[in-house]
Amino acid sequence: MIEELVKGNRSVRRFYQDVSVTMETLKWTVDISRYTASAANLQPLKYIMSNNTETNELIFSTLAWAGYLKDWPGPAHGERPAAYIVMLGDTSISKNIICDHGIAAQTILLALREKGLGGCIVISIKKEELRKILEIPDTLEILMVIPIGKPKEQIIVTELADGASIQYWRDENSVHYVPKRKLNDIIVKKYEK
Repeated sequence: MIEELVKGNRSVRRFYQDVSVTMETLKWTVDISRYTASAANLQPLKYIMSNNTETNELIFSTLAWAGYLKDWPGPAHGERPAAYIVMLGDTSISKNIICDHGIAAQTILLALREKGLGGCIVISIKKEELRKILEIPDTLEILMVIPIGKPKEQIIVTELADGASIQYWRDENSVHYVPKRKLNDIIVKKYEK
């Protein structure tokens, strides 16, 4: 089951915008993520959640989408996320988040996948603009935004050919391809019994 969730969990950037995501679903994913590991068990992560149309449009305006797709400005109206989770680090608890946010984000995305939803991690954010829009106190560092919704795109994982680019790409039918390195290319050594 975990293998299926992980392999099915792709960075979704186009959604059925009219399919709503409930606040209960957003809270459920954050609740699951709070059980994950935290460096020194400090638990500095905080969250802002939105499934409000007007707020979503404001959040959307602060994000950059799919850096490798230079000619794509992001999802068109009708394909935008139905919800967002903004992940924050409380600097009054810890100045160094270490890897907590990565663990929590992956957990949130896997939980969403289990519900038939998808999302992606966006770190290319106009942070000061988002801070003003959402009235985020200075003690909360903006770490990432997770756009969420029902996936509207087909994403295919391919094996990276020798010498090929790792950059994801889309074909003429907007099918999104994600090349992944071969297992033997990432294992440096094996010490077997």
